[in-house]
Amino acid sequence: MSLPETVTAHLEGEEPVAEVDLGGEDRLLVTPTRTLVYRAEGLLSDETVEEFPHDAERITLSTSRRKAKLTLDYGLDGEETLSVPKGKFDEVLHPLLAGVLDANGITDAGETVKRTFRFSELTLIVTSNRVVKHIGQAVWDEEFEEYPFEHVTDLDFEPGNVATSVVLTHDGRQERFKAPNDDARAVEAAITDALLSYHDVQSVEELRAKYADENEPEAEAEANSPFGDGPDLFDEGETPVADAEPEGGAAAEAESEPESESEPEPDAVDESDDDTDRIIEQVEAATADTEPTDPGADGADDADDAPADPDVGDLAAEIDELRGVIEQQQAELERQNDLIEQLIEELRQGR
Repeated sequence: MSLPETVTAHLEGEEPVAEVDLGGEDRLLVTPTRTLVYRAEGLLSDETVEEFPHDAERITLSTSRRKAKLTLDYGLDGEETLSVPKGKFDEVLHPLLAGVLDANGITDAGETVKRTFRFSELTLIVTSNRVVKHIGQAVWDEEFEEYPFEHVTDLDFEPGNVATSVVLTHDGRQERFKAPNDDARAVEAAITDALLSYHDVQSVEELRAKYADENEPEAEAEANSPFGDGPDLFDEGETPVADAEPEGGAAAEAESEPESESEPEPDAVDESDDDTDRIIEQVEAATADTEPTDPGADGADDADDAPADPDVGDLAAEIDELRGVIEQQQAELERQNDLIEQLIEELRQGR
């Protein structure tokens, strides 16, 4: 697809290395030095192009029901906020972070960013030469940690109830961090493929054999290490292990009840759907109470003599009609809400 003339003028000779469709005619383009956001002509303004240089010191994220906002902090030069549809966040974050890492000298020339993961307060970036990890509310800042593959001699994955521990043997020590089980296979594949490719081996076993002499003292050090997997970002809810029995025969007093495994919070649901289901449940309960008793049951000989409730037969049809009306109203409200959000967004952009 050809680029609008307005975008071409802002490229200033640079070639886009990535492009993301933001919906409609809006597009996001990533160049080696900047991210450009093209907004097509809207309800209140003409087309616009926003520029976000990649030399940011910090990236933070905030989300609403439909929008994701990435704020790039440039230190003394202030901040700039990039707003994208929530469903496009992952597509936008990957090339944007790749540009920021390159602009800050973290990745080398020719180094490729393979995958980007965001888990709660953990950001994980897998490149062709290293793993970059950042823990905290910010998506990324200068307090990151990196593990160049040049010094990685072993790799292992330890499944848990909620999350999988990634164990990198790096520079004489084992480094651990966790990924939620739902994404563990993707994380394992990304790191394994990049690491094996870097060392030009076919399997982790071959990598271990290649660095067997270096890994032996590392394994012994890990066995004696008092440190675990680091901060638990995914609430494993594992039962704590009791310490050794205290001296003096006071073992009974030292025992404690295991902590109950924490339950995940239920996902948020639409209030209008709750109201509809609640009404239907009440009506169905009332219908069940008024259904005639089986004539074969004890004490039901006079059931045929009881007058039938004329309203019971129409309840099912009324329920279906009520649901249809509510769903239609909900769809209309959502359409109007989208229009209002578009107007607000354009007003904030000065359209």
